Amino acid sequence: MSMIPVVVLTIVLLLIAIRQVGNIRLQIWQIMLGGALAVLLTGRISPSAALISVNFDVILFLFGMFVVGEALEKSGYLSYISYNYFKGCKTTSSLLLLIILGMGFLSVFLMNDTVAIIGTPVVLMLAEKNNLPAKPLLLALAFAVTIGSVMSPLGNPQNLLITVNSHVNNIFAEFGKYLVIPTLVNLFLVFLLLKVFYKDSFHKEVIIHKPEKIQNEKLALLSKFSLGLVLILVISKIILLFLNVPVDFRLTYIALAAALPIIIFSKERIEIIKRVDWHTLIFFISMFILMQSVWNTGIFQNLISKTNVNIMSVIMILAISVILSQLISNVPLVALYLPLLLTSGVSSKGLMALAAGSTIAGNLFILGAASNIIIIQNAEKRKRETISFVEFSKIGIPLTIIKGHRIFRWQKKRLN
Repeated sequence: MSMIPVVVLTIVLLLIAIRQVGNIRLQIWQIMLGGALAVLLTGRISPSAALISVNFDVILFLFGMFVVGEALEKSGYLSYISYNYFKGCKTTSSLLLLIILGMGFLSVFLMNDTVAIIGTPVVLMLAEKNNLPAKPLLLALAFAVTIGSVMSPLGNPQNLLITVNSHVNNIFAEFGKYLVIPTLVNLFLVFLLLKVFYKDSFHKEVIIHKPEKIQNEKLALLSKFSLGLVLILVISKIILLFLNVPVDFRLTYIALAAALPIIIFSKERIEIIKRVDWHTLIFFISMFILMQSVWNTGIFQNLISKTNVNIMSVIMILAISVILSQLISNVPLVALYLPLLLTSGVSSKGLMALAAGSTIAGNLFILGAASNIIIIQNAEKRKRETISFVEFSKIGIPLTIIKGHRIFRWQKKRLN
């Protein structure tokens, strides 16, 4: 009976890969919800333990950013910003490159999940208006936000965990020293791989951009205020971390603070809340429950403890982070692995390997990063577009192998 969660997880992973049972087309959130219900109904995790396992910081953060994202889109301000950023693009290649670089660098400051929320409607709009297939643009967004977030202590939740819990002096300098150059190289690598795999998907016609108008001035004003508030609070958080000021200033608070002006002052608040991607929130609640029940079996802990290798070495930290992130997701992996490394006296280089490995894991398979799920769920909700397990993996596997190798070599070079 103790292996039931592992069996359930295996079935969930297989169903996410095929997404089809007979004539029934399943969505990712439905599959994960089924997995959570299975371990609850079989008693593999109690209702109280299930409730405790849910990371409500993540759920509330996503809710707040979903509200801001919906307001940006509904007001027309998101389209307006997109036009001004992309209006200089004349070819599909330059459009693809600007998506990768723009979304990648935004992830450095706004966290990859935030950029995934805001970026999905942008790339869908670009695909529709320029008569381009949406899949390569969605893949560009997914890979860019993951890769871009690697080099920042605030780029993603797992990096933030490492930043807050480590005792490294000037963690920002450490991220820069070990991860900036590999990140920049890998962003261009994504561009090249997408051009190779989707070479027939891009037309050679000159792209003509049409100016976008604000649809709702008052909502646009609130959206601009909320977006500005996010930027100001994130910069404030960076300064506090840099100065080692011990303030409980969570990203959840930032997201909720940004959402409040829209919820309180906008007449469209009810419609905006209805349009929030509730399916993605259900997915994450279900994932936390299922992964906790799997972790409670102890199977992965035993595998690590019985492996006759040095789990403190950079190569093993990278390997363990990438592999186990596919099974229990990258944020829970870091939350569980980081204390073990810290008590064993891990070096700053090892911490950077953990940050890199747990983040680039999101480029291997769909479940490796929360941002992948946000993008796919959002695309299915808006345009009935999706990315299959195979479509993601055929680029993700070579990309992850090359990226991991580059990061390992760069860290080794920096150490020498």
